[in-house]
Amino acid sequence: MKIIKKENLSSSFFAYQESPDEKMVKKILSDVKNEGDQAVIRYTEKFDLVKLSGLKVPAPEIAKAQEKVSPLFMQSCKQAVENIRTFASQQLSQVSDFELEVSPGVLVGQRVIPIPRVGVYVPGGSFPLVSSLLMGAVPAIVAGVEKIIICSPPTFNGGIHPAILAAANLLEIEEVYQIGGVQAIGAMAYGTESVPAVDKIVGPGNKFVTQAKKHVYGQVGIDLLAGPTEVMIIADDSGNPEIIAADILSQAEHDPEAIAVLITDSLKLGRKVKREVQNQLDELSTARIARESLDKNGLIIIVQNLKEAVEIANKKAPEHLELQVEEPEAISGALKNFGSLFIGHLTCEVLGDYTSGLNHTLPTNTTARYSGGLNVLDFVKLPTTLKVSQQGFDEIGPAAATLAEIEGLTGHQKAVLRRR
Repeated sequence: MKIIKKENLSSSFFAYQESPDEKMVKKILSDVKNEGDQAVIRYTEKFDLVKLSGLKVPAPEIAKAQEKVSPLFMQSCKQAVENIRTFASQQLSQVSDFELEVSPGVLVGQRVIPIPRVGVYVPGGSFPLVSSLLMGAVPAIVAGVEKIIICSPPTFNGGIHPAILAAANLLEIEEVYQIGGVQAIGAMAYGTESVPAVDKIVGPGNKFVTQAKKHVYGQVGIDLLAGPTEVMIIADDSGNPEIIAADILSQAEHDPEAIAVLITDSLKLGRKVKREVQNQLDELSTARIARESLDKNGLIIIVQNLKEAVEIANKKAPEHLELQVEEPEAISGALKNFGSLFIGHLTCEVLGDYTSGLNHTLPTNTTARYSGGLNVLDFVKLPTTLKVSQQGFDEIGPAAATLAEIEGLTGHQKAVLRRR
């Protein structure tokens, strides 16, 4: 990690990073759209080195997956599910159906309707990202989504890791497909002989999955375009170098492109954290990835005071923002741009990843400037209704006709006037 002063930060640190368009992504999506299962099977063999005889995981295999994982894992899953469910339920309670008389005889309304079909993408890779399944599926269940399917690559002995299947079984999700990558996104967006088309796709993935989601947007809804994960930690002299270093490494181990940043008004603390990061690196099985991430993107930024730290955080809009300061409440209210805020020395970002109830699918790459993370409201739509009586029509009709006339839309104007 490099230690630099605030004034030496380059403008690129705050800039949105464009992702290059991958031509292969368009080709794969086109083939899946036109060839269905055949293309999915072909690309799965090419990229995952697995020749599939079928795309859907048989129901008995899902049901028996629990026997292949530990009781402690299942207990931890259940705890995470309960907290995610509780948080999502509270979010959903903030919106409701209503009807309101805005003028005499003019009734406007809102309805809360679940999205009918949702696909949850669960990365496989080196390890099963069970938490991504929970974060995508549980809010959808709370929202009342009728049909939920899961796609995850067959990267565990030619199939999906039992932990992912056991979690799906816990949630009573019966449709699980052993496909990943761009072909999975295409299958969920367009539908194939085996995979039903969905209305919205959620869940993180690598840069190719992200590009695929970007290309199918419009055909289906998506949650967000997630880039490499980020953590920013604001700390003062009260910060514990061991804890801060551990939190930095917990993000850096995700991806060589991950971004971990410490901002502190204490050069002494910054130097201690840098040494501690090096000490703890050797303890990690993921040390190679974490080291590459920190060499490329790791920064310790020295500021004059915490006010400057807040300014940097608001401008950078990090995915995860931790406050490891003596009086976090003194600055938390001034922080406006972040995916999730973690307040206090005990509040590690990892708790947000797994068991706190917060959703860990969050905006990255400065997009927390205008958006929040995945939440239960992503799984409902809020269509509106209008009902007018004669009194109401007389109240608002003339103004509507006048506005239509000034816009040159005489058809709009006459649609009002013919009702008078």
